[in-house]
Amino acid sequence: MAEIPDITIEVSHLKKNYGPLTAVNDLSFSVKRGEILGLLGPNGAGKSTTMRILTGYLPATSGSVRICGLPVASQAEATKRHIGYMPENNPLPDDMRVSEYLWFRGRLKEMPRARLRARIDEVLELCDLKRNRHRILGRLSKGNRQRVGIAEAILAEPAVIIMDEPTIGLDPHQIIIVRDLIASLRGRMSVIISSHILPEIEATCDRVLIINSGRIVAQGSPAELRHEIFGHTSYRVDLAGDTAALAPLLPAIEPTLKVESVGDCAGDGFCTATLTTEFAGDLGEKILQALPTHGYRVRSLARTQPSLEDVFLAATRRSWDARLPDPKADSRAPLPKA
Repeated sequence: MAEIPDITIEVSHLKKNYGPLTAVNDLSFSVKRGEILGLLGPNGAGKSTTMRILTGYLPATSGSVRICGLPVASQAEATKRHIGYMPENNPLPDDMRVSEYLWFRGRLKEMPRARLRARIDEVLELCDLKRNRHRILGRLSKGNRQRVGIAEAILAEPAVIIMDEPTIGLDPHQIIIVRDLIASLRGRMSVIISSHILPEIEATCDRVLIINSGRIVAQGSPAELRHEIFGHTSYRVDLAGDTAALAPLLPAIEPTLKVESVGDCAGDGFCTATLTTEFAGDLGEKILQALPTHGYRVRSLARTQPSLEDVFLAATRRSWDARLPDPKADSRAPLPKA
């Protein structure tokens, strides 16, 4: 088997049109070997279309995709050998048993019989399906069917795993199992996950790609996205002391650290102050060391940050605002010629 390159997925200027509708518009990104990438976007953003193109199930209008160095457009069958794919609406045959289905799929993937038998036991254990191995697929719950789909995707130990809404329909216990399973693939397989459950993306993924109307509107780690979009970090500190003298002391801790607001003081003399800074690192220890030396009593300190949901909403809103027409433009100006 050929050696897996450091970059397992390369997407360059990808575009997909459905008649006059552009579903994917000039996407370019890459995924490193062993990296877990979260793909986010509102409904109709082009996530599922992008995933289908990556897996070779749908042709692109233009642009290129390479999986493990192989072009998907001209070598679709070869690239599929490197991919495990779980679509959103996981299609399973209702009349087969779980172990029979995994055996059938493993043989289609050309797995050796001796290896396949042991590997089926492994994925049943990983996906918490051992007690269901002889159950008929059509009688499984939605959550168990999802886990069968994940087991099938990782069965042949491909270099690339692509999952579209893998935790949909799962209860909290099952979500934790799937999250831990995906995290266990880090460093061994490159994983792309599309999900609307943003806390799961944040807890699982190394990097996040946010798309809207077929375009990338933000990308990076959750921490990088927070800093890029909001530009500051906040700290909430409960302290007692002269709050009016607080602001001049903060630049000595970090030049951009300042007082955002101070709440009313309680009867015990403690107030809640919100501090903000453009510095992305953690200043908690420095703040805790500096304030008592100036006579402040600190009862608690917490670093607050926007959630991934806040980042997602801000990034998509920013992309929509960028496409709105300029209200100052002359509406009577002639339209451009085609």
